Amino acid sequence: MRTEGRALGRPLTICLLVGAVALLVAACGGSSSTSSPSSKGSSSSSGGASSTLAARSGPGYTSPTAPSGAKLMGGTVSFTEQPQAPPNYIFPMTSAQVCSTTNLNQFSYMLYRPLYWYGNNYSPTVDYSYSVGNKPAFSDNDKTVTVPMKHWMWANGTPVTSRDVEFYIHVYAADPSANYCGFVPGFMPQNIVSMATPNEHTLVLHLNKSYDPEWFIYNELSQLFPLPLAWDRTSLSQPAPTNPNAKLPDDTKAGAEAVYRFLDTQSRAVGSWASSPIWKIVDGAFQLQSFTSSGQVTLVPNPKFSGSPKPTISRFVELPFTSDTAQFNEIRSGGPSAVTIGNLPAQDAPQVPSVVKEGYTDNKASSYSANYFPLNLHNPTMGPVFSQLYFRQAFQHLIDQDGWTRAFLDNTAVPTYSPIPASPASPLTAFTASTNPYPFSTSAAATLLKDNGWKVVPGGTTTCQKPGTGAGECGAGIAKGHAISFNLDYMAGVAAIQGEMNDLQAEAKKVGISINLTNHPFSDVISKAIACSPSASDCGWTAQDWGAGWIYGPDYLPTGEELYAQGAAANYGSYTTPQAQALIDKTVYGPLSGEKAALTAYASYIEKQVPDVFGPTSIGTYAGDGGTMVSSKLGGYAANAMGLLNPEDWYLTK
Repeated sequence: MRTEGRALGRPLTICLLVGAVALLVAACGGSSSTSSPSSKGSSSSSGGASSTLAARSGPGYTSPTAPSGAKLMGGTVSFTEQPQAPPNYIFPMTSAQVCSTTNLNQFSYMLYRPLYWYGNNYSPTVDYSYSVGNKPAFSDNDKTVTVPMKHWMWANGTPVTSRDVEFYIHVYAADPSANYCGFVPGFMPQNIVSMATPNEHTLVLHLNKSYDPEWFIYNELSQLFPLPLAWDRTSLSQPAPTNPNAKLPDDTKAGAEAVYRFLDTQSRAVGSWASSPIWKIVDGAFQLQSFTSSGQVTLVPNPKFSGSPKPTISRFVELPFTSDTAQFNEIRSGGPSAVTIGNLPAQDAPQVPSVVKEGYTDNKASSYSANYFPLNLHNPTMGPVFSQLYFRQAFQHLIDQDGWTRAFLDNTAVPTYSPIPASPASPLTAFTASTNPYPFSTSAAATLLKDNGWKVVPGGTTTCQKPGTGAGECGAGIAKGHAISFNLDYMAGVAAIQGEMNDLQAEAKKVGISINLTNHPFSDVISKAIACSPSASDCGWTAQDWGAGWIYGPDYLPTGEELYAQGAAANYGSYTTPQAQALIDKTVYGPLSGEKAALTAYASYIEKQVPDVFGPTSIGTYAGDGGTMVSSKLGGYAANAMGLLNPEDWYLTK
């Protein structure tokens, strides 16, 4: 799912930046935003593997923090939200417009527990002990999946049952491409031929063909949630259903879609969340106590929580900020008594020692994510240009990953060349990208454009001079005189992103590419970047950078179908090729013994295809940042590879 800014946390949520970009660059020893930060005055660099910092172990990294003070019962833990990015959706079935770590990892997952939980112990793997479902069993040549469920309870006193998962699948299936961002045509829920609930705690799925069980656990069952039967209605005036055997709206496709529209409408009414009888029915460790107009979230323990451990803290508060400067100031001025967990932006990494002295420990950890932003290959004007492989290669040559890492991220990032995350290490994959296939070089970018029919005008406007589809010509759909000029909209409020975009704009101008920069809050940026058809009214966007790309979820195995399969809801740029689809299919249908090799073949192809614009991925547990500041009095805190939050594990000490 999409992560916010340079501060997410896969969960990625915090970014505290200070000072203007110009001051930041000067402090880091880089160039101004109008020249390359990697090599001031130079138009190219060697572009090998970056010598950036790698995630390191430490307190609260791979094992829970254990302060020496006496454990307290109760207390408030506060956590910083990403600037200008409070939650704006509570229903766990998120469409593409609201699919983000802000709404899921950092909010609704704590209220409504997914069927399976991933990322504990700083490993991108499933953790059955934290899951509603026990380990599934596969039979009938892997075409039948049996999911045994634990005996959990909803907050209204009713059991969490297999019928609740069936309810979710019905609502998902009513209009899958619109209802959920994890949808890929032909896969969940369309690959379910039939399902059965032989008892309250067993769900049986009969599939249309055999799938790799590992893939199915990580990328299909990962999408499922139990939904309380009390939600199976189409208005608040209707009584909440209590009989799972009664005829209910979700029994028909039309009824299920009506339920979705009802819940979607309720979810968008953020002012009613805390008082709504709908959202009070939780099965997670926490329930919502209040949500303010500024975006402050206050969660309190769910007394009916069936999982383990039970919460020790009495409140978990997510703090909103209008800017990264305000966020940083709150940490520095209030310290751990004001902010228990706060992320420092990468450029403020030099200030970590002074912040630590105020009573924090510094936890650096990567999330299982890759930083990129999409170009809209279906945009009516620029889509034909973006669709040309040579153009995407040329544009990637303008991304100065090493320079950005030094100037804007203070060496707290890892270079990113493909969608397979560089860290944390996954036992499920073997692919390692070590060499940048398109190192920063304006001259290389210019050569690619010239060799494919463009008249490159440095500082001016580059135009197509040789239209057509033959060798040395611009490509299909590109007319003579077509100029390379487009808008790039990026997330507001984060200085590092602003610095990167200003630098990209300046480097692009050196080869005659005109980029008009705009910025908006995170929720606005992601709501525009959606897969679309060229004739659709919502297909006018050209490039959208929400700041931190993709953290794996709800598909946790990076097999590619969610990002690059044709018609996938999260294939925002609408990239697809027959070769990519064939390689993705091998990761899905192949035997478990060939999974790692299939993933490597897919990743090797994608990194050469550059379907998106890749940039350095920051290091940070709850943000793509330079480090997570954790109060030295907070115990039980550990890094989750997927950025999920487990405040039920945490406790405060004297």
